[in-house]
Amino acid sequence: MKSTSNVRTLALIPCYNEEDTIGSVVIKTKRYVNEVLVIDDGSVDETTKIAREAGATVIVHNKNCGKGVAIKTGFQYALQKNYDYVVTIDGDGQHNPAEISAVLGNLMNNGHDISLGFRQKDATEMPGWRKIGKKVLDYATSFGNGGYVTDSQCGFRAFNKKAIQSITPRLNSDAFCIESEQLIRAHELGLEITETNVSCRYKDLKNTSTKDPASHGFSVLRYLIWLVAERRPLLFIGVPGFILVILGLLLGILTLQSYNISGVFPISHALLCSVFLIIGALAMFMGLMLNVLPHIINKTRDEEGAYGNY
Repeated sequence: MKSTSNVRTLALIPCYNEEDTIGSVVIKTKRYVNEVLVIDDGSVDETTKIAREAGATVIVHNKNCGKGVAIKTGFQYALQKNYDYVVTIDGDGQHNPAEISAVLGNLMNNGHDISLGFRQKDATEMPGWRKIGKKVLDYATSFGNGGYVTDSQCGFRAFNKKAIQSITPRLNSDAFCIESEQLIRAHELGLEITETNVSCRYKDLKNTSTKDPASHGFSVLRYLIWLVAERRPLLFIGVPGFILVILGLLLGILTLQSYNISGVFPISHALLCSVFLIIGALAMFMGLMLNVLPHIINKTRDEEGAYGNY
């Protein structure tokens, strides 16, 4: 499905040392979009040269900044060039560019804002251990997204102009966490997400990740926990604090009972009780303040805007 003259589409390919595959990916991708943009994120091989020879526009980062930064660079380019739709696809050959028609078409035809590639079980070569890790990250993303996401880590997805304009200023991740953050920010903004079945290759590919999968997974999970805690401080900080206070009170009661029975005051129990109570009370206070402050700040901004307009 080549874009029509009235609808302009851009394929965004973030790359880091992908000289073995980028040429083929660019050539195949060009058939389905108006322009292919490669973001060379500090490669030390021939990625830039090969991508340009294959017909791509290339933006080069002088150093490796991370996939998140590369994606944001591409989004900003799309906004500057006034593209209607952007499809992101990896440069390592995992994704099939022929499926761009389906991913973009599903977005163009149904009025949604984001079309998320869903790597089907019977159409993917993903190893079992990767599937387990993906499942964990899917659930973690879903917890912050407000609904279950079937494939939060798939980099094959499409966005309309509204989605790009809305989420780009809100993206903070500079690494592989960018895929999950896009979905969480989209949920915050009320953007509509649909899913499109896609295939995925792993066999016979030299390297499907520039980072160790285990460290990749843990870094994404760590960022997700921080991101969700930022959005729900009462749940992630206040509730654990409340639990610590309850444990501290129960331990205090047991300490007093032990003292009444034996006549010996258990100092270690008393110290532990104090630690639980102090940390728990501080966590409850922090959770409450972090939950209230954003509302106060937003209300103040709205009032200042109203008075300014007046």
